[in-house]
Amino acid sequence: MTIQIAIDGPASSGKSTIAKQIARQLNIAYVDSGAIYRTITYALLENNIQPNDSEAIKEQLQQFDIELMADQDYFEVRLNQQPIGLEIRSEQVTAAVSEVSAYPFVREYVNHKLQQLSRNYSVIMDGRDIGTVVLPEAEVKIFLTASAEVRAQRRYEENKQRNQLTQSYEDILQAIIERDRYDSNRKIAPLRKAEDAIEVDTSNLTVEEVVNKVISMIQPQL
Repeated sequence: MTIQIAIDGPASSGKSTIAKQIARQLNIAYVDSGAIYRTITYALLENNIQPNDSEAIKEQLQQFDIELMADQDYFEVRLNQQPIGLEIRSEQVTAAVSEVSAYPFVREYVNHKLQQLSRNYSVIMDGRDIGTVVLPEAEVKIFLTASAEVRAQRRYEENKQRNQLTQSYEDILQAIIERDRYDSNRKIAPLRKAEDAIEVDTSNLTVEEVVNKVISMIQPQL
């Protein structure tokens, strides 16, 4: 028996951190859908293709070899058979990924890969439209939220730890507010909570508290 767990939410709401820890504790494979969009965006920028050039993106997308490879408790994204690292977390990729991921043909490409994967494995998958579009029949759907200020502080601390701190807290906050607006209002697969999803506000909770809370929601389905 396989189980599908969808974790959605806005930027820096803690989706990946929470999903990874749950995957380890429950021995369920973790899939970071955002990493696929970031990998596509990174590859486009490396090929000097701008996020507003839809025709070039459509053509180049067919040339990319993007795979999800099982690696213990998560699926690793590989580009042209090479593992992808922190390069997809750069500020340049972060600034462009929302525009790239809004193209219907890009979302169709990614969703096809994700849905194929979920047919054969139990997965915990995070993103912005997992519970509404990618895995609408998921047994458990969680929607994580947090205030824009809390999320900006988290992103600031993450960038600091990665030695990628080139933006002030105020700039990051403004970027997150803009990303929320863009994601919530895009025509294709906008960010929204699935009707049957459980909302968890992580603003004043530790990672451990959120993980325990979500696991308590998953366990009855196992």
